[in-house]
Amino acid sequence: MRRTLLKALCALALLGASAVHAADAYVLKFATLAPAGSTWMKAFDAWGRELAAKSQGRLTVKFYPGGISGDEPDMLKKIRFGQLQGAALSGHGVGEIFPPARILETPFLFRDHAEIDAVRAKILPALDAGFRKNHYELVSWMEVGNIHFFSSKPLANPDELARRRIWQWQGDRFIDAFFKANGWSPVSLPITEVYTGLSTGLVDTVVSTPLASIAMQWAGKTPYMSSQPMATGIGAVVVSSRFYAGLPADLQALLKNTGTPLSQKLIADTRRDDLKSLAVLAKSTQPMTGLQNINLAEQTALTRKAVSALEAQGYLSAEINRQVDAELADYRRGKQ
Repeated sequence: MRRTLLKALCALALLGASAVHAADAYVLKFATLAPAGSTWMKAFDAWGRELAAKSQGRLTVKFYPGGISGDEPDMLKKIRFGQLQGAALSGHGVGEIFPPARILETPFLFRDHAEIDAVRAKILPALDAGFRKNHYELVSWMEVGNIHFFSSKPLANPDELARRRIWQWQGDRFIDAFFKANGWSPVSLPITEVYTGLSTGLVDTVVSTPLASIAMQWAGKTPYMSSQPMATGIGAVVVSSRFYAGLPADLQALLKNTGTPLSQKLIADTRRDDLKSLAVLAKSTQPMTGLQNINLAEQTALTRKAVSALEAQGYLSAEINRQVDAELADYRRGKQ
């Protein structure tokens, strides 16, 4: 009788320990448009392994790469419904959470990556607070690369862009404001339909990074590329505040502490591979000669017009925009 009772107590103890262990295990379901095997997914896979190892398996990441969870607005909808808990987003997705952050990818605002790094470091606390206020935890900042024009047709001068079928990411108010300021009439499509659009002629021009153009297989449809980038595309790694708040304090700290080195790796790898992609594309594309000598003064004026319109609509923050201007001016003075 005693042996039977002892066995029963041991079994209950084991069941209890298993239940506690199961309750203390967390799975972060994480979506991204980045294709499997891409620069970004390699970094994310390594990050997932790091989280699992440092948490002794208590925090693991299940990745959904290559847009299998849909476009970025679809990912964010699934996060709201609890089907996903995190995502890696480009500027479009970032704008769905905290639009003022998109000031960092304003066309022709920054001269080089050093300026971007200096200004971003100064406004990062405001970005962090903005994401948190809108129910997301900002884990890492990232980039998607320098943005160029790619087209299936040659371009004699910038005025021809008004007659082009330029792809615009569906629902992207930020890029829409700049297209309108330039007098362009884009074709609005989800990013998952761009390849088909290029194949059928529905669109003939896209704005993209060299790295993304190759990863998304758009490069084979666009043999002409502008040599001068117009901006650097931003991105972010986020998790829902609900998921983050449900983690024990040590796992919250682990998630945040791995964020900074992940950000550094993502940005460094993207910049390196963007240059490699440019070298690859140089062998298969021709320059868009009509965009080789852009009037920067004119473009800056048009950019300011678009930014003012977005401030008036409440999409961008006048306060953050002024801070960016001030920090950029300070950096340039110090550099001189």
